[in-house]
Amino acid sequence: MLNRMNIVPRWIIFFLDIFFCTISLILAHAISNNFEVGHVNYSLLNKALFTFLIINCLVFGVLKTYAGIVRYTSGQDSIRILFSVLTSNVAFYAISKSSLLSHFVSRIEQIIIINILFSFVLLISYRLLVKYMFAYINNLKLNQKRVIVYGASETAITTKRILDQQGTGLNMNIVAFIDEDNRIRGKKIDNIKIHPLADIEKIIVSEKINELVIAKEDIDINIKSTIVDVCLANNVRVLNIPPIANWIGGHLNPSQLQNIKIEDVLEREPIHINNTLIESQINSKNILVTGAAGSIGSEMVRQLMKYKPALIILNDIAETALHELQLELEDTGYDNVSFVTFIGDVRNIERMSVLFETYQPNYVYHAAAYKHVPMMENNPCEAINTNVLGTKNIADLSMHHGVEKFVMISTDKAVNPTNVMGASKRIAEMYVQSLVDFHSDDHIVLNKNLSVINSKSKNKNRTKYITTRFGNVLGSNGSVIPRFKAQIQKGGPITVTHPEITRYFMTIPEACRLVLEAGSMGSGGEIYLFDMGKSVKIVDLAKKMIRLSGFVVDQDIKITFTGLRPGEKLYEELLNDAENTIPTHHQKIMIAKVRKQSYIQINKHITELVNLSGSFNDAMVVRKMKEIVPEYKSNNSIFEEFDVAVPVAL
Repeated sequence: MLNRMNIVPRWIIFFLDIFFCTISLILAHAISNNFEVGHVNYSLLNKALFTFLIINCLVFGVLKTYAGIVRYTSGQDSIRILFSVLTSNVAFYAISKSSLLSHFVSRIEQIIIINILFSFVLLISYRLLVKYMFAYINNLKLNQKRVIVYGASETAITTKRILDQQGTGLNMNIVAFIDEDNRIRGKKIDNIKIHPLADIEKIIVSEKINELVIAKEDIDINIKSTIVDVCLANNVRVLNIPPIANWIGGHLNPSQLQNIKIEDVLEREPIHINNTLIESQINSKNILVTGAAGSIGSEMVRQLMKYKPALIILNDIAETALHELQLELEDTGYDNVSFVTFIGDVRNIERMSVLFETYQPNYVYHAAAYKHVPMMENNPCEAINTNVLGTKNIADLSMHHGVEKFVMISTDKAVNPTNVMGASKRIAEMYVQSLVDFHSDDHIVLNKNLSVINSKSKNKNRTKYITTRFGNVLGSNGSVIPRFKAQIQKGGPITVTHPEITRYFMTIPEACRLVLEAGSMGSGGEIYLFDMGKSVKIVDLAKKMIRLSGFVVDQDIKITFTGLRPGEKLYEELLNDAENTIPTHHQKIMIAKVRKQSYIQINKHITELVNLSGSFNDAMVVRKMKEIVPEYKSNNSIFEEFDVAVPVAL
């Protein structure tokens, strides 16, 4: 019956409180008379009981001692009950002293002390009895999940009590706490023992654990990975509690208990950057972010906001995504930071000139690019127009308008490229680097017809051109992890191109922090490489995502291999074989020593390349790209036939 009972009506709790307080007063009176019934003045006792009843009704009504849910009685409930008992007894004492309850007055102090003790004990005892009866009935449920909670903090205790509640549908039984703090090992929380982290696998096996809940913030990445690996090896589902700041209305809702995400397992130690240096450069400056509506661009904007620039110009061609970012920033309410959205195509030099003329940016973060390998393999001319011409337009305008720093976001696919996308980004890198050695005698092309309209910058200060190069980012638009998540939600299969394919991964915030750091330290001409950690086998990533979702690989969710896509290679590189690196003050950032191109030579190549792309002749465009980037060798692509050097006729 208790198992099916809902919340007990408040009037019943109110009645029980009054009843036990009345019993308490009778016992106190009996004790004060040494249980000698013959000495009891029943008329006086009835008056006292009636008076005490009225007082308790008023006090309990005002202080709402009946409002708490009995089976969830906590320390706060105990304090409220104690305060109510003290208040009612003090009031009863005052009335007794000024009334005709003379027999009580002679021993009223003794009666009051005994009554306070008995009332408090009785009111708390029946609540705890009901609480433990519900807990006992709840633990008798069949097929109840046996759970470990990692952490022994206030968050973990709150988590345990939430999971113990009925009506959540979680059907969990907490059997152990795990924590790496040796000072609390062996101690108990709610009669449940705290075990050391080293015992986790032993407990999982001996207690037949079904699930583990991580209820601790700021957990060490290595510890988290160890826990997840042990759990997955023993078919234990891993769940995660969100940070306290994300609790709904300040309270943990059972619906917020989610499967741990693959991003949580792949993340690495937090990156520490020189915020002071970045702020000194960006504070009160006008900042342009191209591709601001994309995964990297939007995160760049969020991180730039905290350095309080005077203005951030959000440039993108994607109207809806840019509008959503605008609404997000408006809702966030950054103080003393202005921003403006500017819809425009980086390929359109006239439109971008309006942007630069209007807002006069001091810093440019160029994130606008086409990035999907198979798409660009089928559309080489569009890759050139956006990744090469678009970059050239923004880079040229930056010099023309005296921008202090231009930071280009590139990719590891630009190293020994095997596809159109990677090669287009490598050509863009080459052009940006060439501008470092630009001389006033050279001409900057500033219109789409490639004619010279100005050869001198409006500002004598030379723009510092910096390139950053990194691999895949977790959760970016169209990347492998969101795709795998969607496939798992549909019940599979997960499609992997090749059983041996590997990729480097980095979180979006991590990548953007490194871009800001590299941009702040760059003096011009550098290509910065980021420490991407270890490469990850995509098929292993897929298996781990399936298991983290609570499914069995190849039983609940199958993995199928579709073959390498056009232009795709098995592994990515961060550095050309002919290149090497030099360290920086930041251990996760290195500088690539690459072959430099003269501005005149690379500008001539790009002029010819853009002319070819304007004719939409894919074959001629790719052949020209291979001429500009000799290490570009197509893989699994129709353009492999052009890997033999053939002169390009214009």
